[in-house]
Amino acid sequence: MKTTIQVSREIKKLLDSLKIHPREPYDSVIRRLIEYRTDDIPLSPETLKEIEEALKEIKKGELYTTEQIKRELKIK
Repeated sequence: MKTTIQVSREIKKLLDSLKIHPREPYDSVIRRLIEYRTDDIPLSPETLKEIEEALKEIKKGELYTTEQIKRELKIK
């Protein structure tokens, strides 16, 4: 059974940008997003701890900008 949903123009543009090919139906794009979002494997306690530590560092301003990293790695 098919149904119609309403989305804003902004969301439609975002969905368009996520298409694998121009004629891919929105149903496929939305399904792919849902599948990516649904993960049956929980994060390990170590990974959760690392994420928490990284968020604390970000809040403290302890981070590098893209430009700083490019300079350090000598990438243009």
